[in-house]
This record gives sequence, structure tokens and C-alpha cells, in this order.
Amino acid sequence: MKGLHLHFDCASGIAGDMTLGALLDLGVPVAVVGDALDAVGAGRQRLRVERVTKGGIAATNVTVDTKGQLFEGHTHSHGPRPKRATTESGGFVAVKFRAETHERHIHIDEQGDKTTLVHHDHAHDHSHTHYADIRKRITEAKLTEGTRRRALDIFDRLAKAEAKLHGSTVELVMFHEVGAIDSIVDIVGTAAALDWLAPASVTCAEVAMGHGTLKCAHGVLPVPAPASLEVLRDAGGVMTDGGLARELCTPTGAAILAATVTSWMPAPRGKPVAIGWGAGDFDLPDRANVLRATVLQPVTTAAAAIWQIDANIDDMSPELCAPAADAVFAAGAVDVWWTPITMKKGRPALTLSALAEPDKRDAVIAAILRETTTIGVRYTQLERTVLARRIVEVQTRFGPIPVKVALEGDAVRNAAPEYDACVAAAKAHAVPVKTVFAAAIMAYEATRT
Repeated sequence: MKGLHLHFDCASGIAGDMTLGALLDLGVPVAVVGDALDAVGAGRQRLRVERVTKGGIAATNVTVDTKGQLFEGHTHSHGPRPKRATTESGGFVAVKFRAETHERHIHIDEQGDKTTLVHHDHAHDHSHTHYADIRKRITEAKLTEGTRRRALDIFDRLAKAEAKLHGSTVELVMFHEVGAIDSIVDIVGTAAALDWLAPASVTCAEVAMGHGTLKCAHGVLPVPAPASLEVLRDAGGVMTDGGLARELCTPTGAAILAATVTSWMPAPRGKPVAIGWGAGDFDLPDRANVLRATVLQPVTTAAAAIWQIDANIDDMSPELCAPAADAVFAAGAVDVWWTPITMKKGRPALTLSALAEPDKRDAVIAAILRETTTIGVRYTQLERTVLARRIVEVQTRFGPIPVKVALEGDAVRNAAPEYDACVAAAKAHAVPVKTVFAAAIMAYEATRT
């Protein structure tokens, strides 16, 4: 199940607890999540995992015990607790604003699919955790590097969105204590589960957001929740209404997708290996409130259509070639290369070539016309055969190294260590890259014996 393709179906939206439930239902060991929660100080005892039925679908339900403090010494209080206005908003980040005469905090506590929005002045009691404290705790915790990277990416996206929405800065973002506990468990737990799965790629066609309005202390806000929408906008995510007059996608769910999805598209061709269902808290009138996660084993694709786009260029500085190629890759090209040629009047020149899937062709063409000096391109549709690929992580004396394995059916046709990982390990241990490369190949071959 590790190193394959992961696909999310979000017909009922997505939330942090739904994601964690779906990944555990896939077969990720609960101990993997528990170890990560212990490492950050949240504690595995906060996690509650049980089987439930939602709309006729058996699913894994995850709840979080939010009693007590998340981190000792990071909270404070100021008198009686404030009133709470319960809404169905998915936001939870607390942003601190400084007014001329007093300080005001906005705390939004995410608890599963239900959220509480709290407004109060400093004259009232509150208990909150600065985002900087959460980030420091994750950074210093004894987590796997992949878990740490994923968790920080998700949290950073949330903090950035909330800061922008409230005209503040990331440094002033805070979590109400209940929301902080819930978010730490959902986000760090999901990051650990994803790191264990180590998917080679992740897809999601679209996420149902819902519509209508939600009530908060300052009045009425539209659905989708502003933070969810901002996170998806920033990541280039794809949303759909979902057909229900309520919020379906929480900011945590949106941030998990934004940090994890590599392509917003339908599930690719492949063999389903494992299927997981994560349960939401409430019941929906027309569908099961569940998130589905599917692990797919890619299969060899014969005669798949692809476009080759070419441009002959004889008047561009060589210094611009590298950034041009980078821009074409960023536009969605599968591959990009330069070929030396000779053009009219005996001029030395270059051909810029790119391969692109049909849905990326126009974006790649636009990038070539924008980033180079050419005034035209030509393109031809080709067919290609592609071997299935998966990632296998091997242990070497230089640390873990991912190895890309190419398969034809069950037969291994090629195996190559990931270049960037080898370079990073070589720098860390002051050895040649070829030494790390060889160690990774030896470690991979050892796993096959």
C-alpha cells in the first residue's frame, strides 16, 4: 500500500477528523499516529477511534479529547469565560487585533464538523496558544522528517489564510486552546499517516463546499467559510457547491488537500488496492457524510495520447533558457528539453521541446510564448506507453532514501534513487552523491532478496 497513488473523493466535503479517519480505515496503523501525537506532547490518549455507520456506509470515526491544556505554560486566562456563539463554520484560527483602547481576539474552535466562534475583550477569560508555539513544538519534536514537513505545511497554510482575511500577520495568529488541541491531533495525525503511506502522487477532482450562510458574533457570513475558500484559492484547488445549504469543507480539510494534492483531476487509471472511509460528525439528508480515500496501483498505459510542442529560437540569451524551461515545467509539462540546431543564415539556435498531457497543452504553449522570444510554436499529438511507478523508501547509512520503481505488471523494469534526496543526504554527510546513490540501490536490491 505504500508508495502508490492516493485519491480523495470529497462528495460530502472534508474535515481534519474525516481525513484522519479515512487514512486509518485504509490500514495506517493507529500506533503511527499515536507516536506522532506523543512526540509533539499532545498525547495518544486524546485520540478516540471507533467504527460507525453513516448513511449505510461503515466508516472510521475519529474524535479528540480536548480536556486540559495542550502545552504547559502557553495559555493564560483573565476572569470568567466568554460567551460562545455556536455556528457551522469550519474556521478555528484565532487572530489578535490591537485597537486604540483595548485588545480583541477572534477565536474559532474547530471540533470535527462543528465549530464555535468566540469574541471577547481582554477583560474576559480565555485560554489560547500562539501559532508560533505550535510551530516551535512541531519543529523541535522527534517526528519523522516527512511528518514534520507535512504538518508545518498544513498549519502554515491555515495561518497565512487567516492572517490575510483578518488584515493581520502570521505572527499574531493564535488558536483557542480547544481548537488548538483538536487541530494538533487532526493535522499532526494526518501528516504522520500520509508520511507512512508515502504516496507517489495524490489526486482529487473537486471538493464539495456547500452554500448558504452561517451566523457568528459579528453577524452573517457566507458559506464556503472564508478561510476554506482562501486556502483553496491560494493552492489552485477545485471546488464545487455540493448541493447542500451548509458548510461541508472546513479550513483544516481544505489545508490538508492544499498541502497534499499533486493534481486536481479525477482518479487515474489503476487497480484499487485499499479503500478507506472517514466519518463526519453530523448526518446529511441526501448522502452519507463520509470522505473516501483510495490507494491505487498504477497500471501500464498503452498508447496514451500526449502532445509534443516545439519552438525554434535563434535570438534569445542562453541565460534565459533555464528559467524558461522551469516556467514550462510549472505550466504542467511532463518533460522539457533543448536541442541545438542551425537556422537560416547559418545561425546557431535551439529548439525548445515539451511534452504535455492534453489538458495541459494550452498552458504549456502559453508559457513558451510568454517566457521565450519565439513568435510561434508547432505541436503534434503522439502516443506513448508508460510503465507504472511507485516509490519505495529504503534505509541507508545516510538515512532514508526514496527509490522510484518502474513496473510492467509485477515485473520490475527499473529502479532509481530520487536525485534530490541523494543530494541532500550527500551534503549532510559530506560524501559524493554517487556514494549515496550506490548505497540506495544496494539497499533496494536487498529488499528484493
